[in-house]
Amino acid sequence: MAVSISVLLLLVVLSVVFLRSGGLKISHALVCVLLGFFLASTSVAPTIADGIAVTAGVVSSINP
Repeated sequence: MAVSISVLLLLVVLSVVFLRSGGLKISHALVCVLLGFFLASTSVAPTIADGIAVTAGVVSSINP
């Protein structure tokens, strides 16, 4: 759960930065949000969640 909240916060921050810089329009952001909602209701959602969890595990195991 902590990983998904972190990813969500990262995506929100990136969206705000892109909206303020003019690189992302409101219509584009809405399309991305709708894609996320529709993707979450498909059978691919567990695979995506597992991939994000594995990626977070790999990144957290890297020592600088």
